[in-house]
Amino acid sequence: MSRRDKMIEKIKDLMYKPESIRNIGIVAHIDHGKTTLSDNLLAGAGMISEELAGDQRFLDFDEQEQARGITIDAANVSMVHHYDGKEYLINLIDTPGHVDFGGDVTRAMRAVDGAVVVVCAVEGIMPQTETVLRQALKEHVKPVLFINKVDRLINELKLEPDELQNRFLKIIAEANKLVKNVAPEEFRDAWKFDVADGSVAFGSAYHNWAINVPIMQKTKINFKDIIDYCNDDKQKELAHKVPITEVLLGMVVEHLPSPKESQAYRVPHIWDGDIESPAGKTMTTTDPNGPLAVMVTNVTVDKHAGEVATGRVYGGTISKGTEVFLVGGHAKARVQQVGVYFGPERVNTDNVPAGNIVYVAGARGAIAGETICDPEHKIVEFEGLEHISEPVVTVAVEAKNTKDLPKLIEVLRQVAKEDPTIHVEINEETGEHLVSGMGELHLEVISYRINEKGVDIQTSEPIVVYRETVSAKAGPVEGKSPNKHNRFYITVEPLDDELFKAMQKGKIKEGKVKGKESAAEFQEYGMEKDEAKKVWDVYNKSVFINATRGIQYLDEVKELLIEGFESALDDGPVANEIAMGLKFKLVDAKLHEDAVHRGPAQVLPSIRKAVYGSIMLAKPTLLEPMQKVFINTPSEYMGACTREIQNRRGQIVDMTQDRDMVSIESKVPVAEMFGFAGDIRSAAEGRCLWSTEMAGFERLPGELQSKIIREIRQRKGLSAEPYGADHYLG
Repeated sequence: MSRRDKMIEKIKDLMYKPESIRNIGIVAHIDHGKTTLSDNLLAGAGMISEELAGDQRFLDFDEQEQARGITIDAANVSMVHHYDGKEYLINLIDTPGHVDFGGDVTRAMRAVDGAVVVVCAVEGIMPQTETVLRQALKEHVKPVLFINKVDRLINELKLEPDELQNRFLKIIAEANKLVKNVAPEEFRDAWKFDVADGSVAFGSAYHNWAINVPIMQKTKINFKDIIDYCNDDKQKELAHKVPITEVLLGMVVEHLPSPKESQAYRVPHIWDGDIESPAGKTMTTTDPNGPLAVMVTNVTVDKHAGEVATGRVYGGTISKGTEVFLVGGHAKARVQQVGVYFGPERVNTDNVPAGNIVYVAGARGAIAGETICDPEHKIVEFEGLEHISEPVVTVAVEAKNTKDLPKLIEVLRQVAKEDPTIHVEINEETGEHLVSGMGELHLEVISYRINEKGVDIQTSEPIVVYRETVSAKAGPVEGKSPNKHNRFYITVEPLDDELFKAMQKGKIKEGKVKGKESAAEFQEYGMEKDEAKKVWDVYNKSVFINATRGIQYLDEVKELLIEGFESALDDGPVANEIAMGLKFKLVDAKLHEDAVHRGPAQVLPSIRKAVYGSIMLAKPTLLEPMQKVFINTPSEYMGACTREIQNRRGQIVDMTQDRDMVSIESKVPVAEMFGFAGDIRSAAEGRCLWSTEMAGFERLPGELQSKIIREIRQRKGLSAEPYGADHYLG
């Protein structure tokens, strides 16, 4: 039996021992060494050659990943490791570090229980490190810390032992500050990184060695010895004495929870159902024999197998050939294959029980965030996945050959299913296909993938996505139904800052408001008690409040009013862009007593017109997307870099100096960021490191408002100026 077959047999056996499973994600800022670290773990499990570990980037198996030298997709691999005389099944997900692919990190965090946070010793904690650590903590995923590239501090920066120690202490203190601020309250102390207990390791993934306090005590190797090994160019020898695999596995096994341990506290957080129900008990105890509960975290379309869903089995066992129910899609499907990932290949098994990461072929129609269960034991859906960033850059996509048009539409739908962070708009009337993504790189990769699926396309120059809002109060305005028998009176005003920020951070969930518990949440962020109790709907970071009393038949049209409110916010009256940050109140209504005269054809147009008319009376304005831009550069290039920011309508937020290096934090409109990569390299003669992070939306300067509105409207084939309120309310 080959080594591979032996491992597959062991995986099939260990799947049923949840206490011996560790589901882990490797997360970090771009280029801090995640994929290199994953290589080492694969080599330790005998899946790739030890000689190639660090160079092979085995989990970057996509052509684009190899060409660009970055991870684009989260990659899954299951492997068996021996630690302390026992065998463990490690289900590992290597995640991207580039901000444009942050959605993959969010989805991966739902599938795992623990995270190895990798930090470059030279650069320290960077913006994306903070973001991925926040994503992990928000999902109740326990982290451990690996400080990578320590060899560079010794060989390139020539740091002394005390300087090394100070650098490490600073990184650990910053990471712990984040844990203290973001970790679930009950774990704030327990999840702190502590050098003494071995939850922090130091090393070089590229040179295959690592060390932490337990290993130091065992091997008697200390930091002074490590400095000597690095200075004497004996890192290979060091890697034999303190192999990175042993150290990291020790951390993973000792400090990260098994599914048996983690599901008890994670399930109540990510699932809204009754924990005391059979399904709830099955999930909190990781029971393979109870009702099935699978959360889909990713979907890919395979040439041979069709749609392949990746997910986490939280309860029961998913088996080949069985019928399952997709809760979100309200549809049944038959499972054709199930199994685990072996990096680029999939290994079939007949069953995958609770506590494991699974791939499922045959769950047609599943999307990321879907819940799969037994048709006879239907369960409540898992909580939706909330992505931190939103798509802010758009390109128009056209097929080069007209005959490819039907195929292009099919491929665009596939691409949107595979990557839920992109937004695809197919306008059948104008024939325009718009794809919105996180940034230029994201859209480049998506365009490449469309070509790869057999459709030759050309794309327009990138277009920035704006948002609409208001800066004053207006109303009550009257929205009349086409038959004049129904009238709705609404007011609009900007949403309070505190509440708006809470929505941006995902602290208040979007959707129709159920029950009274939501009222307390609204009050916590500054809404008055009377209003908080009457919120009907939260949509596009806006709220719809029913401030009426005793209106007959209102309950019967409630769903239609909410539908009309939501559809109106999807394309606002100023420039057909999404409207956000608004507070609407329904203050009165007059409804026809006969249900026939207050159907969808009457209610939907009247509420939409009222929404549009009120916005046009409340000083409508555009919001533009902003990015935080972080630059690390030698001090002599500081002036050139800050000029580059200021020339792009950017503001310098903070500037710090460490020796001869300057760190600049700034905020720049996304519209001004095109071509930035080349310009900043020229400004600093290639001697700077820079990264970006989404910073939400801010008001577009007054002098640019009418120019941008006109440009957007012309591009969309609309009249040059928006219609006034009279158009909607007349």
